[in-house]
Amino acid sequence: MNRTEYFSIKFENHKLIFLDQTKLPLEEVYVETDNYKRIAEAIERLEIRGAPLIGIAAAYALAISLKNVKTEIEKEFNNAFQRLASTRPTAVNLFSALNDLKNEFQKLKEKKSAYEVLLSKAIEIHKKDEEFCLKIGRNGLSLFKRKSNVLTHCNTGKLATGGIGTAFGIIKTAFDNALVNHVFADETRPLLQGLRLTAFELDRSGVPFTLQTDSSAAELMKQGKVDMVITGADRIALNGDSANKIGTYNLAILANYHKIPFYIAAPSTTIDRSIATGEEIIIEYRSGEELLTIGQNIISSSHFKAFTPAFDVTPGHLISGIVTEEGVFSFPYNFIR
Repeated sequence: MNRTEYFSIKFENHKLIFLDQTKLPLEEVYVETDNYKRIAEAIERLEIRGAPLIGIAAAYALAISLKNVKTEIEKEFNNAFQRLASTRPTAVNLFSALNDLKNEFQKLKEKKSAYEVLLSKAIEIHKKDEEFCLKIGRNGLSLFKRKSNVLTHCNTGKLATGGIGTAFGIIKTAFDNALVNHVFADETRPLLQGLRLTAFELDRSGVPFTLQTDSSAAELMKQGKVDMVITGADRIALNGDSANKIGTYNLAILANYHKIPFYIAAPSTTIDRSIATGEEIIIEYRSGEELLTIGQNIISSSHFKAFTPAFDVTPGHLISGIVTEEGVFSFPYNFIR
C-alpha cells in the first residue's frame, strides 16, 4: 500500500493550493491559485468538496479577492462574497465562514488592511476545524463497546475537512485504538465519492475495508456484518434533522430496521441555529449528466430525465447520536437549543 502523505488544501506564499478531487484516485493533481473565481469554480465542480473544507476554501478565497485591490475595496469584497456564496446552497459551513469574514471586514475602519485581517481569520477557521476534527475523533471512541465493523457513506476524511475528518476521523481514531475491525464503504453514487475518495483515504491510512454498491447495505446488515453506521453531515437543524450526501436517509432507515446504531459526526459549525427542522434545508440539485455519465463516458442516453438531488435529510429521531467536538448528543438534541 502507498502511504505517501497528501493534503486537501494549504495556503502558501499567498496562494491557495488544493488537491483536485475529481481526478482521484487515479491522479493526484494539485492546483495553485490566487484567483478567488478559480476557487469558486473548484467548489462548484467538486474539485474542493466536503462541508468543512468548502467553508475553509471559501474563507481563503474571500481574503484572496482583496490581495491586490487598492481602490473600490468594498465593491470588490461584495462581488467576491456573492460569487462564493452562490457556489453550493446546502453546506452551512460555507455561509458561516463567509459571514465570519464579512463581520471582520465590516469592523475595519481602514479597509486597506482587509487582506491581512481576512487572511488571519481564514487561517483561524482552518486551524479551528483541524482541532475540532481531533476532538470529534476522540469523542467518537465512546461509541465503541467492542471491536466493530463500521459502514460509512460518502467521504468525510482529510479530503472533506481541515483535519483528520469527522466520521472518518472517528473511524481512524478508533482503528488506532484497536476498536475497528473492518470498514464497509458505500460507493456513493452518482459521483462515487466513496469508491474514489473514501477508499483512497482508507487505503492510505492502512484501515482494512471493502467497497460495495449503495444498494448492498441492506444485505450486509441482514448478514450481521455491520455493527454501526457513521456518516457526516452538511447541515444540521435545531431538532437534529441532518442533511448529508444522497443515500444517507436510506442507511438510517435500514439501520433502524436492523437495530443497528446510526451516528452523525460533524463540527458544531455544521449546526444551523437559524432553522428549526430539516424541512427548511435547501437541497442542491445537480446536473443530470452526473448520473448519466461516469467521468467523460456516457453510460445512458443523454436525453433521459434524471432525478439528481445531491443531499437528503435524515430525521433526528433516526439518529442514535450526533458527535461534535463538544461531545456525543442524543435525541432531542438539547445541546443546540
